[in-house]
Amino acid sequence: MEKSEKGFIPVMLTPFSDDGRIDYKALELLTAHYLDAGVKGLFANCLSSEMFELNNEERISLTAKVVKIADRTVPVVATGTFGGPIAQQAEFVKRIYDTGIDAVILITSLIAEESDTDEQFNEKVMQLLQLTPSVPVGFYECPLPFKRVLSAAQLGSFVATGRVTYHKDTSLDINQVRAKLAVTQQPGFGLYDAYMVHALASLRAGSAGLSCIQGNFFPELIVWLCKNYDKPELDAELNALQDFLILHMDVMHDVYPYAAKYALQKQGLPISTFTRRDVGHFSPANAREIEQLYADYNILQQRIGI
Repeated sequence: MEKSEKGFIPVMLTPFSDDGRIDYKALELLTAHYLDAGVKGLFANCLSSEMFELNNEERISLTAKVVKIADRTVPVVATGTFGGPIAQQAEFVKRIYDTGIDAVILITSLIAEESDTDEQFNEKVMQLLQLTPSVPVGFYECPLPFKRVLSAAQLGSFVATGRVTYHKDTSLDINQVRAKLAVTQQPGFGLYDAYMVHALASLRAGSAGLSCIQGNFFPELIVWLCKNYDKPELDAELNALQDFLILHMDVMHDVYPYAAKYALQKQGLPISTFTRRDVGHFSPANAREIEQLYADYNILQQRIGI
């Protein structure tokens, strides 16, 4: 994930048929939807993909399908750690890397126990790297099963190994993002922010791009932001976009990823709203909020010229 590739990397949804099986035809259309929007990479087999509700064979087949569809047009990354002894995790890291992805994402909350110290966590990361020689990796501070946020010092030491190409940051703290950027100025590495409250500030601080759920509602908007964040003549439009993301954050997070699938379906993408994860009831009120979201989005689109 070179810094020249600054842009949006969507956390991909997994389309299911109404009987709960992975819908690979819908996956083709969804992947094309992302690519047509101008994304700079794809993050398959992630939390938005309902990765904890997939078995290992499904994780492999889903990721391999995305790699095939992308056909090397953009980098593809995918999660490769799901708990257990480090040696066991290393075997799956190597297996999913063999699907042809560009890097294997390590979930910070699944490499070590919640009770483990930072030093114990660091040791396990280094052990995992030793057991998976030559495999490029990244980190994702996934909120489940608990949230472990890397310090700037930790991330800097990992990036210094030359093995880390990607980091999805969920610290929700622009000062932490800046601190991480200050110690990871290495070619081939990119920090991608998930928190849209400070999306504009993060890009201007030097983040390589964004990797957020909002792009599952309107990927072209996040692509536009990544392309235009540094243009002073567009300050008014950029600030309006930032305000829009803040205003509608709760709507997009509520009953997710069902809400995102519903939104894509309303846009004409043939995707079922079926989710394996129990995300609660999608109510008529939720539907009205999504309708209002897109009404406001249409106004914003006209203002910024998408």
